[in-house]
Amino acid sequence: MPVTLDGQRLTIEDVVNVARHGEKVELSPAAVERIKTCRAMLERKISAHEIMYGVNTGIGEFSEVVLSDEQVQQFQRYLIYNHAAGIGAPAPVEHVRAAMVSRVNVHARGYSGCRPEIPLTYVALLNAGVTPVVCEKGSVGACGDLAPMSQLALSLMGEGEAFYRGERMPTAKAMELAGVPVPGLQARDGLAAINGSNLITGIGCLLLHDIERWIKQAEIAAAMSLEALLANMKPYQAMVHELRGFPGAVTCAANLRKVIDGSDLVTGKLKVKVQDAYSMRATPQVIGALRDMMAYARKQFEIELNGVADNPIFVAEENRVLTGANFQGTPVSMPLDTVGAGVTMVSVLSERRLNRLLNPALSVGLPAFLTKGAGMFSGHMLSQYTADMLIVEQRILSAPSFVQSIPAAADQEDFVSMGMNAALKTKQILTNAFGVLGIEMIAAAQALDFREFTPGAGTRAAKTAVRKVVEHLEVDRPLFADHNAMMACVERCDVLAAVEKEIGPLASSW
Repeated sequence: MPVTLDGQRLTIEDVVNVARHGEKVELSPAAVERIKTCRAMLERKISAHEIMYGVNTGIGEFSEVVLSDEQVQQFQRYLIYNHAAGIGAPAPVEHVRAAMVSRVNVHARGYSGCRPEIPLTYVALLNAGVTPVVCEKGSVGACGDLAPMSQLALSLMGEGEAFYRGERMPTAKAMELAGVPVPGLQARDGLAAINGSNLITGIGCLLLHDIERWIKQAEIAAAMSLEALLANMKPYQAMVHELRGFPGAVTCAANLRKVIDGSDLVTGKLKVKVQDAYSMRATPQVIGALRDMMAYARKQFEIELNGVADNPIFVAEENRVLTGANFQGTPVSMPLDTVGAGVTMVSVLSERRLNRLLNPALSVGLPAFLTKGAGMFSGHMLSQYTADMLIVEQRILSAPSFVQSIPAAADQEDFVSMGMNAALKTKQILTNAFGVLGIEMIAAAQALDFREFTPGAGTRAAKTAVRKVVEHLEVDRPLFADHNAMMACVERCDVLAAVEKEIGPLASSW
């Protein structure tokens, strides 16, 4: 069943399904009517020579320049040309598709002033699998993602390049093969296609979806390490976290208990310390803080997905034109930046547990570096080096981009969100996080091999999933293959799938 874009009910999951899984989309009939009504009002105002920003004026520093009737007809084409000024490798197809879905849903609200052919063309391109080639870098996240969205909007003139059926080709050829007519651009159409932070929003939706699943695997990895380190399980009781009241900590502790349920650690058969180190017993408070930020970020992104991100805004029912800055990316880039830093924080927690697994002074009787042949063999000593390198890169990338504004356009655009930096660096932080977590899981599985008690059902399922990818380290071997294989395993969520198949779904941040 296609995802219906009506400007009101688009979710992060909808964006993921369309962008990543090829779900079809449709523009609701009511949305089409709103777009037509708004367009009719705009055309009346154009005929009456009413001055409107970006319609019959220049933009940015040239907003005071009034265009002639003939220039109005040509302006949108040059607007797209001069704003298609990005740089770098093509953005992933799923990122561009996510941006297209986000932009169509803005138009569906009926305040953008464009012709219905504009969003309907994007719908047709999405459904046909035609994805314009868009440079990954160039947006400062204010006045919208102007450079990438302009490169995308070249398709509305049958220009630029596109990916179609696995090939990169001229957009005109792709549209012809797919049977999608070229609508061309008339007054307002170009600016309506680019004037929002839709690529940031699209990428952010995909990242939030993936990070939520990574967090669940971080909880699974924590449970594995807690069992391997003979943790005192009292800090994970529900009441501890309910008394403080943070929902994320309550959720994390519940997930840890669910994974470990049935373990000999829970029954009291094993002697444990009175209190464990913070990297163990503070796990719900730390991961929970990220969960709470995730819930906030989801709220912000779904407001943006269904909001009017445009300038000007054309209110047909009141015959009004509103101007403002609804294209500003800060409301989504700030939470995305913070979520990225939160992923780094949880990765640091993972590495500290890894350290306890490897260090014989801290590992409660485990062999040094998880090898029986210490001296001849070094076991997982170097795995920690790799995790540490990944974390240092994460820390560097965790500096917030939302305070990094650089003025542009002769200081007319003197504060920008730098939200594209937030999106791209959060993506790299997450990529590293797959590796850090994978390394902890390898070490935790190795450590559990040395224990002689019965772990929880979820822990056993997680260890089995790890062993499908990485064998027990009996004697030293090159570890890069294990690291890369486990990193990919975490990215695919194989461990999460195995655990949830065994014990049922883990709770989410939302």
